[in-house]
Amino acid sequence: MKLFVLAAVAILATGASGQSQAYKCPAKDGQYEDSRQCDKYWECVEGEAKPKLCPDGLVFDPLIRKRNKCDQPFNVECGDRTELQAPQPKGPCPRRNGFFAHEDLTVCNKFYNCIEGDYTEITCTNGLHFDEYSGTCVWPDSAGRQGCKDNANVLKDGFSCPKETQKDANGNLVVHPKFAHPTDCQRFYVCLNGVEPRDLGCQVGEVYNEESQRCDAPENVQGCEDWYKDDPAAASKPTKKA
Repeated sequence: MKLFVLAAVAILATGASGQSQAYKCPAKDGQYEDSRQCDKYWECVEGEAKPKLCPDGLVFDPLIRKRNKCDQPFNVECGDRTELQAPQPKGPCPRRNGFFAHEDLTVCNKFYNCIEGDYTEITCTNGLHFDEYSGTCVWPDSAGRQGCKDNANVLKDGFSCPKETQKDANGNLVVHPKFAHPTDCQRFYVCLNGVEPRDLGCQVGEVYNEESQRCDAPENVQGCEDWYKDDPAAASKPTKKA
């Protein structure tokens, strides 16, 4: 009998739910963060607190002025609120919502955008790696990921940007160096920021001049003088003079 009375007193002290009494609402109605769990918050209406959870993968940001205060973790400073609800994985999504790295740790240039468990696979711009801490694609040295295959910086024909830097006639570093194609006089490569290759081409009637690093008339480029001799359309194009 004594145990029963103690139990009844405990129930009255904590409230029927055992939860609403755990948080004391401020005077103003609104949504307030939990002190320990970053994806949990309290909705206060007329002094009564109801516990709420953000959708799995999102966390609560008290600084957001709109009513929906759940956001991506990389946008929120959780501080000491380190606890999270149990994950609800689905397919390649470790949580129902968010941006997540590819499950193959060697694939650093692809990631998943998960919305309620439905996902879209996204490929970074050539040369970039996905960074989970910012939810964006960044340069590999900023992402700092290990064990990545570097296929993202190799074109279909096998070209990749040389590691050696290129300087102009004044000794200044060339930020976006260019390189002639080994077999096609009309085409050339550009290495954006020295690492991201692009396959480009001159307009019909011109060829790439490696010395001037510009498109030029065929007669001004040794070995490419007759590049358009069998092309009637190119023959009608006016040619540049050196």
